[in-house]
Amino acid sequence: MRLSPKPIHKFQKEILDYYNKNGRKMPWRETVNPYHILVSEIMLQQTQVARVEEKYPQFVKAFPNFRALNRASLAKVYGVWQGIGYNRRALALKKTARIVVNDYRGALPRTHEELCALPGIGKATAASIMAFAFSLPAVFVETNIRTVFIHFFFKKRKRVADEEILPLVEQCLHRKNPRMWYWALMDYGTMLKKSGEDKNMRSKHYKRQGRFEGSRRQKRGKILRILLNCNRLSLKEMCDMMKVINEGWKMVENGKLKVGSEDKKNVKRGEIKDIVDELTREGMVREEKGRYFL
Repeated sequence: MRLSPKPIHKFQKEILDYYNKNGRKMPWRETVNPYHILVSEIMLQQTQVARVEEKYPQFVKAFPNFRALNRASLAKVYGVWQGIGYNRRALALKKTARIVVNDYRGALPRTHEELCALPGIGKATAASIMAFAFSLPAVFVETNIRTVFIHFFFKKRKRVADEEILPLVEQCLHRKNPRMWYWALMDYGTMLKKSGEDKNMRSKHYKRQGRFEGSRRQKRGKILRILLNCNRLSLKEMCDMMKVINEGWKMVENGKLKVGSEDKKNVKRGEIKDIVDELTREGMVREEKGRYFL
């Protein structure tokens, strides 16, 4: 689909008029600090804005720059990250801090290729960082942007592929101020979602998020929380702690979770070992002489 200048101008005007009247204020929109914007973009992956608005200020206060994050212990980083979910993103941020400090003298690189080479950063996230941190005319699609383009340009279509949307995003890009333009698109997309039908359901890439309760992702998070409170545990001790948490008991003594004597739910030792081994391979958990720690 090739657009002429007139419909592009009309589209841009509608999106920007809405933004000028209804644009959302967010802490990461009040800065051009590349490190702070990187943190916000990693946090916003698969996490609701309201939760990020709460955690983002805490994180950048605890670790105000790449050097501070690089110096911090992994346990401290996990501790501040709690409540965001997908803890491997915190590990990726810490690894990125080490690379930026060691290879880029503490300054986030600006090119798409260099950003994609950093841990936890794919093509879309790299482009969004280029746009928001450096106001460069990078092209990308995320859930709200996808919603806007499906709404305006694919009104009666189903299974719309991002490969069809990306050329339109490039044609309609506001090259003088890509940073503000993408903010405007995202806010318009949020408005569309609140107004009714989720246009993303007509995307070829739409997937309904799986149930969190009882999922492997939930168990991974529980294990990390246990190790934050009780460092250097054996597998048996960790399984006992999982039983306590599964029952919702928060027995704390001297700042540490303690196992009660009550009957507890059955926790499959093999499953917990499999998850702990996975976390260890990923570098999120360390093991020494059969005991696990952060």
